Amino acid sequence: MIDPLSLLAFVPAALALNLTPGADMMFCLGQGLRSGRRAALAASAGITAGCMVHVVLAGLGLGALVAAVPGLFDVIRWAGVGYLLYLAWGAWRGGRAAATGTAAPAARAFRAGFVVNLTNPKVILFVLAFIPQFVVPGAGPVLGQFLIYGAVLSLGGFFINGLAGIFAGQAGGRLTGSPVFARWLGRVSGTIFAALAVRLAIMERV
Repeated sequence: MIDPLSLLAFVPAALALNLTPGADMMFCLGQGLRSGRRAALAASAGITAGCMVHVVLAGLGLGALVAAVPGLFDVIRWAGVGYLLYLAWGAWRGGRAAATGTAAPAARAFRAGFVVNLTNPKVILFVLAFIPQFVVPGAGPVLGQFLIYGAVLSLGGFFINGLAGIFAGQAGGRLTGSPVFARWLGRVSGTIFAALAVRLAIMERV
């Protein structure tokens, strides 16, 4: 089904990529600060699910369509920008939800992570460029190999981003006794979401 030597080379490469701070890690940090550890883990799970969707699309060849059609790339990208700005506005308005006993449900955090990852077209282009380097056509169905490599990459990201979010949730939890701190935590997470929106808006296609 998959070449063992290729998998052995892929694992450390994927781990190095997961450990590199990026948009997914920053999003989980923001969720942890805003809504606590449970929401951060749920957001990381949503990001993992979104990444697997990108992997399936790339394996089916649909990633090439995104790479070839600038208009489609931009539609997805600006949808992601709009959603991140919506999250930033909600964080600024509400402060840290957990401080008032209205922490965001895990389902909502999962959905947010899923949508943020899914509306980042750079992810599918990355998957399309990275995973094929390890695919061996003679080792089995290409889609099956994409799914295995994608699962390794996504699960590594889930644990690393989740741990980052848990750390942020613990740090935020120590500061929630004061409404002033709660408001500032909301503003910090809102700023993170807004910065991610700007990053997505100005990024290059390649």
